[in-house]
Amino acid sequence: MLLPESEPAQHNDDWLKGAGRSLLLVFRNPQSILCGIIAGLLFIPTTIFDMIWGVRFLQEARGLEYAEAVIRSATVPIGWIIGCPVLGLLSDRIGRRKPVIVVCAMILFACLLLILHGKAAAFPPYVLGLVAGFVSGAAMLPYTIIKEANPPEMSGTATGVVNFLNFTFSALLGPVFGWALTVLAAGSGRTLETYQNAFEPLLYGVALAIGLTFLLKETGPAAHPVTRVVAREAI
Repeated sequence: MLLPESEPAQHNDDWLKGAGRSLLLVFRNPQSILCGIIAGLLFIPTTIFDMIWGVRFLQEARGLEYAEAVIRSATVPIGWIIGCPVLGLLSDRIGRRKPVIVVCAMILFACLLLILHGKAAAFPPYVLGLVAGFVSGAAMLPYTIIKEANPPEMSGTATGVVNFLNFTFSALLGPVFGWALTVLAAGSGRTLETYQNAFEPLLYGVALAIGLTFLLKETGPAAHPVTRVVAREAI
């Protein structure tokens, strides 16, 4: 009810063919695939590591009580709540998407490194979880880029495609990390070293996301000053 009115779309009798054509166009755009991969690589440290294994990691590897482990694990989605809108606003203010993604991914890499290999008392409680959740909110920016990298009339399709690619990572890799933990534990209890070896690939994934971000075309308004001037004149 609160959404603004929009012009009615032209009806297409062969809607199935039109939908297939839109999907094909978005999937054939290399920028779309890059957006999905980058978003997925930045999300799985929080969706798989924190939301699935975070509490057990804090209990078994760091020796925390269950209640405290739950609270610390919950700081990551709280960081999302803060980071997603703030990083989106920051990206709009500077008119660029890629620098925000790269810097946040670097901070996420450092947080993961400290969570897995750092000393337990090196930082105050809740800090690393909040910061990791905050910067992982940059995984939302590929949702914006994919819409800007495809025709505007296909924004809905583009959003669906990046969401599909993003959560395909979590769906497929979740069981893989569970299997890795089982194999590395070798029938004994899971230790800090077990978790470190199992989730080490997350660090490589974030590093890969940083590298792939440099292959993205900048779609922010600062990269298209002519379009920006025209839009201002229209206003």
